[in-house]
Formats: sequence, C-alpha cells, structure tokens
Amino acid sequence: MILEHIRIEGGGVLAATIRALPPLLLCAAGLSAQFQDVAEQNSIDFRLVSGSPKKPYILESMAGGVGFLDFDNDGWIDIYLVNGSTLAAEKNAGNKASDRLFRNTGGGTFADVTARSKLGETSWGMGVVAADVNNDGFEDLYITNYGPNRLYLNQGDGTFRDFSAKSGAAGSAWSSSAAFADYDQDGDLDLYVTNYLEFNPDELPGDSQLCRYRGIRVQCGPRGMIPTADRFHENLGDGRFRDATANSKIGGAPDSYGLGVIWADYDNDGDQDIYVANDSTPNFLFENNGDKTFTEMALLAGVALSDDGKEQAGMGADFGDYDNDGDLDLIVTNFSDDYNTLYRNEGDGRFQDVSYRAGLAEATWNDLSWGVQFADVDLDGALDIVIANGHVYPEVDEQDLGTRYRQPNSIFLNQRDGTFKRDAGSAFFFPEPELSSRGLAAGDINNDGQVEFLIANLDAAPSLMEGDAEAKGNWLLLKLEGTESNRGAVGARVTVTAGYLVHIRDVRRGGIYQSQSDP
Repeated sequence: MILEHIRIEGGGVLAATIRALPPLLLCAAGLSAQFQDVAEQNSIDFRLVSGSPKKPYILESMAGGVGFLDFDNDGWIDIYLVNGSTLAAEKNAGNKASDRLFRNTGGGTFADVTARSKLGETSWGMGVVAADVNNDGFEDLYITNYGPNRLYLNQGDGTFRDFSAKSGAAGSAWSSSAAFADYDQDGDLDLYVTNYLEFNPDELPGDSQLCRYRGIRVQCGPRGMIPTADRFHENLGDGRFRDATANSKIGGAPDSYGLGVIWADYDNDGDQDIYVANDSTPNFLFENNGDKTFTEMALLAGVALSDDGKEQAGMGADFGDYDNDGDLDLIVTNFSDDYNTLYRNEGDGRFQDVSYRAGLAEATWNDLSWGVQFADVDLDGALDIVIANGHVYPEVDEQDLGTRYRQPNSIFLNQRDGTFKRDAGSAFFFPEPELSSRGLAAGDINNDGQVEFLIANLDAAPSLMEGDAEAKGNWLLLKLEGTESNRGAVGARVTVTAGYLVHIRDVRRGGIYQSQSDP
C-alpha cells in the first residue's frame, strides 16, 4: 500500500527519521516472532521492592511504574524504573531500594547511570513521566510517590537536579499516575496527577466485608478507606507550577480512588482532554472547554461505567484509533471478576462499550489488569492491545477461584473486523514465567521498527519483551519538535494516509498506568 500523505497538526515542526523500503509501504508483511525477555542479557539489574511477599496492606500492591525516555537526546530510548519500599523501612527512614536510570548505549544494550545522573530516588515510588517542563530541549522527570512527589530537571549534561521543593507540584498525598499536556496552548506543559487514598497501617477498616475477597481475609481497601482528590497544576513556564484544580473546575469532581490518567483530543476539536481511570468509582472524562476550564463528561459520553451501568475498578487506560476511522477509541483495564472495557468512539462525543462484541470481555474476565497499550505489534497497520496482568491478593493461590496471583500478560491481535484475539499458540504472546505485573511501556529500543515492551513485576526483575526476529513490515519513526507549541510537541497529531487506511498517532507524555511510553 503506497504511502500517500503525512499531516502533522498541533504547532510542531517535523524532525523525522523515516526508515522504509522505497516506495514507502505500510501494512506490508507482518512479523513472525515470539517475544523473549531480554532484560537480564541487556544488563538491566533491578528488583521491584514493594512491601512483603504476603501483601497484607494495599500500599504494597500498587507500585510499579516504568519509563522509556531519551534523556540524553542521542536517538536511543533509555529506561527509568521506579522502586518502592517496605513499611519497616518507611518507619525507620531507611529505605535502600532506589529508582534506577539505565542509558541505552546503542542497539538496545544498557548501562546503569543512576549515580552519575545524580538520581536514585528512595521514596516509596509509584509512577514516572518524562517531559520537557521548562522547554530547554531535554526531558525532565516527574515521579509519583506515596508521599511528596519529585520533579527532577535535566541539566543537559547527563545529570538531573531536584527541583521538587520549588516546583509547587510536589504535594503530600499518595499519588499514582501523572501526565503532561498543554491544556491552554500557551507553549508549556501542564500536569494532572491522580491521587489514590489516605493510608495509615494503624487505622484500617478492620476484619469486615471490606477486607475480604470471596470470603477470604485479604488486605483492606480501597472501599472503606478515604479517597483523595486529584490535582491539576498549571505550568508557569520555568519549571514551576501553580495549583489550578479549583480554577479549572476539575476540583468539582468528587474525590475518587484515582489510578490511571491519559490526555487526548477525543473529540477532535484541537485541544487536549483528560481521562481518569478510578478504582471502584466511576471514571472521569474532563472535556477541555478551551477557556482554561473543563467539564466532566464521562457519564454523558458513556465512559464512566460499564455497558450495564456498573462502576468498575479502573486501573490503566489508553487511547488509540483501533478501527482506523479517524477518532480515538479507549481501552480501560479493571479488576478480576470483571472485564477490560473497550469503548469505541462514535465520532459525536459519545462512546459505546463494545467489549463483548470485540471479544475482550470473556477473554479478560479472570485477569486483574494494569498497564495497557495500543500498539501495532505485527505491523499490519491496525492497533493491537497489550496488557500487563497480576492479582493483588496472594491468597487467591490457596483457593480454587479460577484466577491466580501471578498471571500471564496479554497480546490481543486486531483482526481488522472489530474483534481482537488472544492466542497463546500464535507467534505473538509473552511466554512464561508468569509474574504479578503492573506498569507497562512500549517503545523501540533498537530502532528496528519492532515495538518492545517494558513491564514492571512485583518483587521481581522487570521484563523487557523483544521479538526474536527482525521486523518485516515497513514503518516510520518520527520525532517532533515544537515551534509555536511546547518544545516536545506534546499533543501534536500525525496523520498518515495509505490507500484506504488513515493512521493517527498523538505525541503523549505519561499516563497509561504509572508509566511512560516512547512518545
């Protein structure tokens, strides 16, 4: 299929790497490759610490952000891994588990440069987002924590400096995910942070039904615990932020158990809207009014609840045009005994829950899902769905409940007829061992056109899933640089027309579940 047209919207100027066989083809022959975990052989030495293996407290079950970024602007994707802590270490202020930064030395091999970069955050970490918050051309890091968040400014020489205290965006709540976009189109990036709940291990609901799962005594929460309000921060232009939660009218939404967040122009009106996945409470969709305010539209748009009108336990979310009709559809991951929800954009500001019709509802019923990503795994021109899975209750392994604590991660291939298929016997699946996974990011670590997936695993090393054969389809790798817009062109949209298919991709920073994919 001959490439006919590329259009870029959003004030960015194209600084692109285009690699394909001439004439440029899209949707050519796909891949034929099983994914393999190459983290260890690529020297990614890391273990995610998050409480004790038995996970008696909800705090111990929620961490695990991963990030793909290019902190040194050399054209190779680097890796940032968020680490947690234990209650004993927090009590004694003696956490030894630190976040780590791994530099891509070219071709997908990595070196630990945490000490050299002056990073090594030791808070009980949750998520990471990389974005150029001060428009100096280098990606900065915002880390969400149980406790104050951190903003590290990239100095451009391979090092970072802690700007948290002066940033105005540290907060003190238990935060989960964060994402940046330019909501008022003034040329700098604004910040949405999801906050989860008030947690004190000495003040839990007790041995009530709120601390039981199918009759089994498990960790308490989130129901029965106090949710905390999300925060929205407006960028002042120099790395400092002011709290605009109230002025933007985001503060009018009820306090909820916020977990995932993602920015996207879902209504194609040229400005960035916000979707928030809430645990055990209705999800939010904040529509940008274009006047520095938002209107919460999730119920009217059909994305607050499931198709039968029930609140779900939203973990992560991603937007992508899986049916190639020119508008963004939405996938939301949820708890087990429920399904991951696929909302198809109807093009008129409303969505329809098509999870059963798409083949996702029954296939994901026993999964407890977190990170999720639309990605064209097999290079056939249609977006597939990749999901990180893992339960929160180790106790489920002691009973015959149809689910497990450690679960296989999922690739659902787009059948290009409105349905998706997970087939462990095909070339596209993640092999054993099964782990309890959380954050997930997608990116091309060796610039060969095939997408790799970085996945956080509780109490274990991360997985870096790479196909075992070269990509056989054709592809484009684009890096956008803003002129009138923000420097990183966040929010810009690339539209590629090839024959009868239209492909759209947006530049995003943060979101999904606590993680940062290659923008």
